[in-house]
Amino acid sequence: MSKLNIVMAQINPLVGDITKNTQTVIDCVKAAEQTHSAQVVIFPELTLCGYPPEDLLLRESMSERINLALAELEEANFTAVVIIGYPLVVDEKRYNMAGVLQGGTWVAEYAKQELPNYQVFDEKRYFVAGSEACVFDLHGIPTALTICEDIWHKAPMAQAREAGAKLMININASPFHQHKLQERIDLLCERSTEGDMPIIYVNQVGGQDELVFDGGSLVTQSNGEVGVQAPLYEEGLFSFELSNDASLAVVPQAIPQTPSILNVVYSALVIGVRDYVQKNGFKKAVLGLSGGIDSALTLAIAVDALGADAVSAIMMPFKYTSELSQNDAADQAHRQGVDYREISIEPMYNAFMSGLADSFEGTAVDLTEQNLQARCRGVLLMALSNKSGAIVLTTGNKSEMAVGYSTLYGDMAGGFDVLKDVPKTMVFELARYRNTLSKADGSLDDVIPTSVITRPPSAELAPDQKDEDNLPPYSILDQILELYIAQDTSADDIIAEGYDSDTVHRVIRLVDINEYKRRQAPIGVRISQRGFGRDRRYPITNAWKPGI
Repeated sequence: MSKLNIVMAQINPLVGDITKNTQTVIDCVKAAEQTHSAQVVIFPELTLCGYPPEDLLLRESMSERINLALAELEEANFTAVVIIGYPLVVDEKRYNMAGVLQGGTWVAEYAKQELPNYQVFDEKRYFVAGSEACVFDLHGIPTALTICEDIWHKAPMAQAREAGAKLMININASPFHQHKLQERIDLLCERSTEGDMPIIYVNQVGGQDELVFDGGSLVTQSNGEVGVQAPLYEEGLFSFELSNDASLAVVPQAIPQTPSILNVVYSALVIGVRDYVQKNGFKKAVLGLSGGIDSALTLAIAVDALGADAVSAIMMPFKYTSELSQNDAADQAHRQGVDYREISIEPMYNAFMSGLADSFEGTAVDLTEQNLQARCRGVLLMALSNKSGAIVLTTGNKSEMAVGYSTLYGDMAGGFDVLKDVPKTMVFELARYRNTLSKADGSLDDVIPTSVITRPPSAELAPDQKDEDNLPPYSILDQILELYIAQDTSADDIIAEGYDSDTVHRVIRLVDINEYKRRQAPIGVRISQRGFGRDRRYPITNAWKPGI
């Protein structure tokens, strides 16, 4: 019985760098041929331009550069069959394409039929949908090509089967959210059973702005069982064997254990920070370390993503900053081995207040003075960023971003918000999870001090301040936010779930009136199906009234 050696190239393309992406493809194919004796090498969706290319697709030179890349691949003298994704303009229409390169010739091309236009996707802005199946001969096997969203619909599989396909290859740029892996597995098993054929599902890996691609490429058998599963969050060439006979059975491999939600979320945050910082040319990151849990978790993620030598933590105390906060910040910085400094904001705060004395005369102390503290800190961090070239990582979580419990040009000042899509209750869970991870030598080290996790959260902008002085308990707040933001549940329906009416209306009002803040916030890693940014687009100026 003959077998076909197939390699899934789970790579991390760089959007817009067609030259580098093309060279990566060439290097991967050569390595797959030499190391795995690969007869087929499969790459993700839109590999040559990276995903999502967004309005780069509208540049006239995109088509010229892609054509040059395709020609370079033709001349690479591959012995393996190469299947790869790219954009292609035909008769002034742009398609999301998968092509088959064999012996220096493009022997088949397929145009994506199902163009997603929901959540973070807007492919109908750029592409025209294809309409025909593509079935080609792959070493004697009638093989169908599909692209990403196609597999989420029944029609492309039925069309491929009707066209005589016995095997399906589905190339992807499928972004992560915290339940995505199991959704993919369930879907692919269902489609394989429907089509009575194996499916090879190749996904990319890495971070692109707020999106994270988690890899996890899969091969399902014709009976709906998973035969091969590549690791999550790991670049590599993952090989398997397919029997080239009537059975078309995949030679099964050990399937990785399903990771916990905290594991996949934490990994997504780490890779999202790493790729945003490094792909944008930053060598270092700096953040404000307050002694609170949000900045503590952000520091841990930053160190795991970039290394301790590339991270600086700045404690910026004021008269309301507790000694415990200062001690905890210093303790964590020492445990993680990062550059750590304390810079008091009192001199600059006092200078601002002196300059504003005449304008503030006769007015009571209010949130203005609290926001001024946060803005002093923002100015300091941005000055350090400008001087050192380090990106500022902000530390606001999703719960705070939702209700505006943050200061424009203060704690929101920076380049990337690590926890932007992480609810406060999950921040606590992730902090505890991080403390369970082993160091390289196998020993355990609570990098986040226990007191940071156990004490009540506080912005420490006023005497004895606690977050719950101004907000509902986070356990309640996050449930209301999940219903209102993620599920678009109305105020009346949330109240019908058993939540206090006044609390619900107050929370919804805070969410609605703070849209203007979120529009000015840094982007951050998306881990949910409804993050702030590409997912949720509400008008700042509107007169919508909460209710049914």
